[in-house]
Amino acid sequence: MSPQTPLRSSTAEGHPTGGSDFARLSNQIKQAGLMRRRPAYYAVRIVLVVALYLAGWGAFLLVGNSWWTLAVGVFLAGVFGQVALVAHDVGHRQVFKRKKASARAGRLAGNLGIGMGYGWWQDKHSRHHANPNHEDLDPDVAPDIFVWSQAQARHASKLPRMVGRVQSALFLPLLTLEGFNLHVAGVRALADRSLKQRRLEGILLFGHFTLYCALLFTVLLPGKAVAFLAVHQCLFGVYLGSIFAPNHKGMPTLTGPHRPDFLRRQVLTSRNIRGGRITDVILGGLNYQIEHHLFPSMPSPNLRHAQAIVRRYCEQLDVPYLQTGLNDSYRQAIKSLHHASAPLRQTG
Repeated sequence: MSPQTPLRSSTAEGHPTGGSDFARLSNQIKQAGLMRRRPAYYAVRIVLVVALYLAGWGAFLLVGNSWWTLAVGVFLAGVFGQVALVAHDVGHRQVFKRKKASARAGRLAGNLGIGMGYGWWQDKHSRHHANPNHEDLDPDVAPDIFVWSQAQARHASKLPRMVGRVQSALFLPLLTLEGFNLHVAGVRALADRSLKQRRLEGILLFGHFTLYCALLFTVLLPGKAVAFLAVHQCLFGVYLGSIFAPNHKGMPTLTGPHRPDFLRRQVLTSRNIRGGRITDVILGGLNYQIEHHLFPSMPSPNLRHAQAIVRRYCEQLDVPYLQTGLNDSYRQAIKSLHHASAPLRQTG
C-alpha cells in the first residue's frame, strides 16, 4: 500500500465498546497505571520552561543592540517550541484534571506566551485527533497549500495547484512560515463568534504581539529588530514542523464515510520515531505518536512505557505498527508529497 492509498474498510465506525479491540487494550493500559496524572513531572517541566523563557528574554535585554542578539533568537525559537508542547499537553488535559484550569493555562501559554490562538488550535487539533489523515475531516491534510494525495491533486486549484508541482522541494523551506501561520490563524479565528472566551483570547493574543514588538523595536535598531524577528519566527516554525511533520505525513490517508475502527484508524495513520531521552525532550513525547493518538490524555512521560504494551497488542492483532528514525520519517514525508503531486506535473 502506497503512503497516499486511501484506507477503506468494511468495518463501520463506532465508539469503542466493552468487547472492542481498543477497549481490551485500554484495560491493559489502565491496569498498568499509565493513565494516572504526573503532577510532579509537569510542575518541574513547567517551571523549567518558564525559567528558560524568562532567561531567554533576560539574555535579549543583556545582549542589547548587538547582532549577537540573533543567537538569542535561535535559543528563543527552541523555547517557544517547548512552550507550544506544554500548551499541547495542557490542551489534552494531561496536566490539569479540570477543564477550566486547562483552558486558563493553555491561553496563558499559547496566546500570551507565544502568540498562538489556543481556542483555534484546540478546535483544529481535536478534529485532527478524531479523524487523523482523513481527507475530508482532518484539517491537517486539507489542500490549502500542499496536496496530500493524488485525488486532491487532480482537483487542486489556485495556490495548491501552483505549489503542488514542486511541493516536495518546497516542504522544508515553507516550514519557516509555520510560526507566522499560527499567528495569522489565531487572529483570524477571533472573527468566529463561536470561539469560546473570544474577548479574552484577543486581549492575550494582541497583548503578546504588542509586548513582543515593543521589546524588539525598543531594544534594537529597526534593521536588527526585523532580523531578530525573522530568525526567531522562522526557526520557531521549522522547529514546530520538525515536531509534527514526522507523525502522519506520508502515512496512508482515509476517505469516504467508511473508516476502520478507532484503534486501527489511529495506528494505521500514525508513525513513531525511534530515539532516547533526548528525542523525548526535543519532540515532547510526540515521537510516541501512535500511543498518543490512542490515549491523548495520557501524560507524555508515560507514553514510552505504554509503547511496549501497544506494540505487542498490535502484533497480536496483526495491525501494522510503524516506527522509524527521524531522518527516515522526513524522507518518507517528502517522497509521499512528490508522489501525491504527480497528476499536477503530468498536466504541465
